[in-house]
Amino acid sequence: MSVKGFPEAQPLPLLGFRMDIKREKKPDRKRYILIGGGILGLVLVTVALSKLKPAAPTVQRAATYFGEVERGPMVRDVRGNGRLIPEQIRYISAVTGGRVERVLVRPGESVRAGTVLLEMSNPDVELQALTAQQQVAAAQAQLVSLRTSLETGRLNQASTVMNVRTQLREAQRNMSSGESLASRNLIAQNDIARFRDQVIELTERLSIEQQRLELMTSTVDSQLALQRDQIARMREVAEYNQVRVASMRVTAGVDGVVQDLTLQPGQWVQSGQSLAQVVQPGRLKAELRVPETQARDIVIGQRAMVDTRLDATRGIIPGHVIRSDPQSVNGSVTVEVAFDSVLPQGARPDLTVEGVIEIDRIADAVYMPRPAYGQPGQTTSLFRLVGDGYAERIQVRLGRASVNHFEILGGRRVGDKEILSDMTRWDNVDRVRIR
Repeated sequence: MSVKGFPEAQPLPLLGFRMDIKREKKPDRKRYILIGGGILGLVLVTVALSKLKPAAPTVQRAATYFGEVERGPMVRDVRGNGRLIPEQIRYISAVTGGRVERVLVRPGESVRAGTVLLEMSNPDVELQALTAQQQVAAAQAQLVSLRTSLETGRLNQASTVMNVRTQLREAQRNMSSGESLASRNLIAQNDIARFRDQVIELTERLSIEQQRLELMTSTVDSQLALQRDQIARMREVAEYNQVRVASMRVTAGVDGVVQDLTLQPGQWVQSGQSLAQVVQPGRLKAELRVPETQARDIVIGQRAMVDTRLDATRGIIPGHVIRSDPQSVNGSVTVEVAFDSVLPQGARPDLTVEGVIEIDRIADAVYMPRPAYGQPGQTTSLFRLVGDGYAERIQVRLGRASVNHFEILGGRRVGDKEILSDMTRWDNVDRVRIR
């Protein structure tokens, strides 16, 4: 189609031009092979790494305690801390209540048996003592009055007996005279009968009066004895009250050192209340507290060594067990040890000490130093040193225990070196490195 004014367009001739034909791209196999090889290598490395053991943690040698398994005689002993206590303690208690007036000594002072520790007062006790003395005096006066009364009555009865006897004799003489006159018919028979009745009456009366005299005589001593007993009881009451009064002047009672006296002037104490304690410092014993798990084998007579820490050369004193408490208190048992030698100078009650009690001796045993944990008769795990600077976990069966050693029943050989420190933080590993 032509446009007005322009010639009709003609097709351009092909002047040697070549048109590109779109072809499909072939896959790059080499690249895929490289990628697949890389992925496979990564998987293999991952698997290999997963099968490797984790690196052993490092333990500082300087902060670790080691021990070696040995064989030979082993001494079984137990250790306990405690204090020195007196063998005999004199407890001074108040006999009666009262107010403290004066305190004459203080704890730590040496006293004699008659030394006055403190003075008390109680007006009621003093009044009771005076009243008791007055009652004794009144009872003694009553005894005198009773003796006088009884003796007067006995004498009056004796006089009555004598009077009746005189009347009886007079009646007997009258009857004898009357019978003589009657034989000559010089007296009436009625008079003779009257004389006889008088004699019979006076005879019976004399017998009665004599019995009464005997009764009065026999009861005099018993009545006086009863009164004397009453006086004796009153005197005991008076003496007891005097003792109560005297007890308010409190004395030590024995020679020793005052250990406990905390009362102050003006305080009121009750009857029976402890006032002070007096001990003899030269006669002391050790009271040790031993763990109940270790005290089952302690018996009386076992040897012991007590460290008083008073003298570098004589501070450790030998002794022997004299008592073991059958009851456990707060997980420990009280054991008392008597000393076999003189204590060093400076030993005093309540001094802190440490004691070791020998329980048994094993002639031949495989043993090791006591680790930080483990109980007798149980199996525990410890780290054993190996030659390449590492330690491996091995189970060991523990036997009898001592203060510093454990008997080994299995799992260890003589010469093995163990880590005895606390290794609980490495419970999840079986191997550690020692550096």
